[in-house]
Amino acid sequence: MAGLVQGLALVTFPAAGSIFTSPQGYALSPTQYGAMFLPQVLFAVLASAIAPAIARRWTLRDVFLAGLAGDLASMVLLALSRPGVSAPALAYVLLLAATGALGVGFGAAVTALNTFAEEFFPHAANRAVLAMNVLLGTGTALAPLLVAAFAGLGAWWLLPIAVAVVLAVLWLLTLRAPLSPDSPQSARNGFAPVGLPRGLPARFWLYAAAALLYGVVETLNGNWSILYLAGQRGVPSHWASLSLTAFWAMLTVGRLLASVASSWAPARSIYLGLPVLTVVALLAVSRVGTAAGGIGAFGLAGLACSAFLPPTISFGGREFARLTAVVSGELIACYQAGYGIAAFGVGPLQDATGVPLSAVYASASVVAAAMAVVAILVVRPPRGSTLGPTA
Repeated sequence: MAGLVQGLALVTFPAAGSIFTSPQGYALSPTQYGAMFLPQVLFAVLASAIAPAIARRWTLRDVFLAGLAGDLASMVLLALSRPGVSAPALAYVLLLAATGALGVGFGAAVTALNTFAEEFFPHAANRAVLAMNVLLGTGTALAPLLVAAFAGLGAWWLLPIAVAVVLAVLWLLTLRAPLSPDSPQSARNGFAPVGLPRGLPARFWLYAAAALLYGVVETLNGNWSILYLAGQRGVPSHWASLSLTAFWAMLTVGRLLASVASSWAPARSIYLGLPVLTVVALLAVSRVGTAAGGIGAFGLAGLACSAFLPPTISFGGREFARLTAVVSGELIACYQAGYGIAAFGVGPLQDATGVPLSAVYASASVVAAAMAVVAILVVRPPRGSTLGPTA
């Protein structure tokens, strides 16, 4: 339940993008909308960085409770920002605080959830972590539908209130839940320190580049799709929300399909093929003109993005087996950096140059092409070795 609600909370903000930028809503400029996500990125990285220290000093349960509390604060602040629309400065400050709290919630809760999944199911850790991420993906796919449904009722702010109620119940239940991996030893084994990447091999930067480029591509689709379809293409908001749902739903389905396909198709082939499919998807997105086209194009983009980041992390952990924990943490930080570039960078670019989002999506195909090049370098066996990271 916590994984599902975390995904729902995470995408509530981009799913309400048309409300934030509408003159009848918050009337945010593209730059203001993009800057709204900066606190989320900064605090997500910070929360991930200090989570190991909290777990070692106290317990994994404390990390999880802190994550749920951050998510709860985020939803409450988002709901409170609605009455402040008549005072735009106050409303925007509340939105910034809300996304910052969400960053804390995401960084702490997801770290704890994945660790719990591994430790509660030690003999099926891969399937448990996959199931957790599928539930997260299900929540992200539901968020646009629920925002559209509540907006249709004229009370979209009821969604964050409902999510806040569920989070409060989960927080209270967690106080009494028998979370046995809470021991300090478990926390030390389950967490990876996140900090400056000192002493990492040169090939690590290939993986870092792959994670960063992926973060840019995923965020362009996840944060700007509704504004693109509703603002530039004139697609009704509820159909634009369905397109965002298609992106997250197909991203989740694609991960399941990749897991099944890996039993008969080389993981290397899937990994190399997805960036090429991403190039095609972004070019298709840039030429969308109808609601049906938007759903199809963003669904294809979700499928193309589905199984690139998880293998990047697992390949890196396999190649640098003695540095698995550090590599995993640093790659998540690189992904967050890519998220921040796309979440914030598009707004100032539009305000400064007037470039349409269709051109941004078309240009992003170059980023996807760079992902393809980096992927080739990642799967190539290291010099002096006959085994690549996918062996």
